[in-house]
Amino acid sequence: MSFDESLRRALASLSTHKLRSVLTMLGMIFGVGAVIAMLSIGAGAEKQALEMIRRMGLSNLLVRAKEYRADELQEVRKKSIGVSLRDAAGIEEAVPGVAFTGPRVTVNPWSVRARGGKSEAKVSGVSFRHAELVSLPLSAGRFLTKEDEESHAQVCVLGDGARRDLFGQEPALGGVVKVNDVWFTVVGVLESSSSGGDSFQGVPVGSTSHEVLVPYTTVLRKLDRDPLESPLSELVVKLADGTSPTEAARLASALLDRLHGGAADFELVVPEALLAQSRKTQRLFNVVMGCIAGISLLVGGIGIMNIMLATVLERTREIGIRRAIGARRRDVLVQFVVEAFVLSALGGILGVVLGVAIAKIVAASAGWPTVVTAWSLLLSTGVSGAVGLLSGFYPALRAASIDPIEALRYE
Repeated sequence: MSFDESLRRALASLSTHKLRSVLTMLGMIFGVGAVIAMLSIGAGAEKQALEMIRRMGLSNLLVRAKEYRADELQEVRKKSIGVSLRDAAGIEEAVPGVAFTGPRVTVNPWSVRARGGKSEAKVSGVSFRHAELVSLPLSAGRFLTKEDEESHAQVCVLGDGARRDLFGQEPALGGVVKVNDVWFTVVGVLESSSSGGDSFQGVPVGSTSHEVLVPYTTVLRKLDRDPLESPLSELVVKLADGTSPTEAARLASALLDRLHGGAADFELVVPEALLAQSRKTQRLFNVVMGCIAGISLLVGGIGIMNIMLATVLERTREIGIRRAIGARRRDVLVQFVVEAFVLSALGGILGVVLGVAIAKIVAASAGWPTVVTAWSLLLSTGVSGAVGLLSGFYPALRAASIDPIEALRYE
């Protein structure tokens, strides 16, 4: 008997007992669905992590000023002025493997306006080399220059979201933006990018979409700030190729501790270590979810084996008749193996549909990115097919070993 004929017989047999077949496939459906959903959510989480690390810079170190309550801040300032340009100079001179540093000053604006509208964008003063520290592709205009920084120029680069808020559909280049009481001319606009969340591994990661970037020297000279605030909100340290971020962070931490007189008014962030921790957590998540999905597939395989054994018992007389008219043991074996495979394959296909649907629902409702990859589809369907074959082999072998005469006598 050919494979095509075995396949037609298998489909006819399964369609005769539709409800039983569907119930048998449930284990496969849920198992494969769980695998697809797990892998897509995991791939989405990995993509989000890489996007956030890209925004921080994988080969960077971040020295961030800690936030304090007003009463605590007064006590801290008796020991240290906070993160400052002195820290930048010290790190560049004393820590091996440091290429350069980029200061960042965050402004708390009460007003960001333009002729076309207003925005709640975050205003940050950055170095002209900031675009070398993190990925900041431009859609129009230019980035800040060294001349802007040295002359304390009143120019700015807008994130795409801030541009829409302030100028709508009008061109932004050459327009003016008022931050508090200071006017800035727009010289560049950043490309649109997904926010990817506000924090990563507990570390705040701002989106550039609703951000206004200006020279940090202009912020320090022309925009009012609390005198007790740290002179710099953040110091981004660019490491040379081949430099160990962990070792550089250890040396920088010891240096900063001395410069700050022992005041713990800064925190050191190593993006590479955050990414490693994220991947470790993701692997643990995959193992746990993989075990759950594996149990579902195992239960599905047991269900298929159970139903196939019952089917062999039901069709004992049919097997005897087929053997009596010339069917070989091999023909009977193939028929029942194909039936088990069809059950698992159909369950796998429905499981793929379920898994993709779960991934889409999670992406839409929870705001988590999900990525359905081709290899996850192949893995889940391949495993379901293999489980079906293994589960169906023993019942098929049992059917093939039935004595034809005893089968004909079976009632």
